[in-house]
Amino acid sequence: MTLRSLALALCTSQLSAEIIVLEAARMFDGKSNALIKPGLVIVNGNRIESVGPGTPIPPEARTIDLGDATLLPGFMDAHTHLRGTPPGDSNARLLSALMETLPERTLAAAPMARITLHAGFTTVRDLGSSEFLDIGLREGIKKGYIEGPRILAANRALGTIGGHCDSTNGFRFGVLQPGMENPAIGTGPDAMRAAVRWNVKYGADVIKVCATGGVLSLNDDVESPQLTQEELNALVDQAHTMGRKAAAHAHGAEGAKRAIRAGIDSIEHGSFLDQEALELMIKKGTFYVPTLMAAEGVREAIPRGKLDPRVVKKGQRAIDSINFTVRKAISMGVKIAFGTDAGVYPHGRNAGEFRLLVEHGMKPIDALRAATSVDAALLGVDDRLGTLTPGKIADIIAVPGDPTVDIRQTEKVFFVMKEGVIFKR
Repeated sequence: MTLRSLALALCTSQLSAEIIVLEAARMFDGKSNALIKPGLVIVNGNRIESVGPGTPIPPEARTIDLGDATLLPGFMDAHTHLRGTPPGDSNARLLSALMETLPERTLAAAPMARITLHAGFTTVRDLGSSEFLDIGLREGIKKGYIEGPRILAANRALGTIGGHCDSTNGFRFGVLQPGMENPAIGTGPDAMRAAVRWNVKYGADVIKVCATGGVLSLNDDVESPQLTQEELNALVDQAHTMGRKAAAHAHGAEGAKRAIRAGIDSIEHGSFLDQEALELMIKKGTFYVPTLMAAEGVREAIPRGKLDPRVVKKGQRAIDSINFTVRKAISMGVKIAFGTDAGVYPHGRNAGEFRLLVEHGMKPIDALRAATSVDAALLGVDDRLGTLTPGKIADIIAVPGDPTVDIRQTEKVFFVMKEGVIFKR
């Protein structure tokens, strides 16, 4: 045998895929209105080969019987910050960021990625980082350096000078070195186009913009619109022109409406959305990502006494308003996608959003759909993820019991497969 033929033979043997049969009492395929009983999925390599009761099982397959459990597509979280930590003293957080090297910050984020994957979230959209940390995590996970979910990275969040996404907001001029200035911050339509191009140049999968003030930033009102209609029009047009979807951080109604009119793909948070904004979202097909777990994280942080009084005041107003807003959005039929703002609360608790959505009036089956097929559509990956369908990537998880009876079963994921590889069992 020649060296070349030996190499080809070795490659062929390495590529030969193991066939795995997953069995459970029931299955949610990511799109149906009811669970399928019993649950059966056949995985060949990194793809789903066939699903459903009565599917012929290949004799060479390895069967894994998960018992009284429910098989589901890997969960998705459309709003995370894998390097984020629960809110505390803003000055201390900034000082820590200034003192840490990029390798330190990346090493600190790596366990958060693993925790997220093991919680059953095989795909996340990371909406804003710094120093290309989210890009590095994305690539490191792809190459197998660390365990973690598939990441769609936003790189740096775009915004206006002094706005929520401006890292120097709330600090005196000159206190931060020029290297800390954010190239994604600007004024005017041309600056917004340039910021989108800059982000895409350096690897962004999605564009994130701060259309209104925020809760955790200093020196801005949480409801205030921060970009003009012309700026948002230019930003969204440039993102779509470059094949990227765009997400808008927007608490206030006016800033959200400007983003919706511009064609934004999703509104994040939406604490103070009014009737007009919700109707406009239905008309334009805009997704709403409420991030109720973010409100939970702020609520838990307030008693610790380390938040700036301005943050406490804004946070309490947002918490009081978002409960009404989400209930109304669900009752009106706004497209609700699943996102949590992970990092504002401790990582790994992402599934807590299921409980909160159900408490706000969403049917359990719709909440499951929000984190699977609905998120897949929002993220633009529904051609390969989001449902247990033959030909799609084998991202499959299992929870005990029936999550449509007790939605908190989603918080007890005990089996995780990503791309045909078992990471938790």
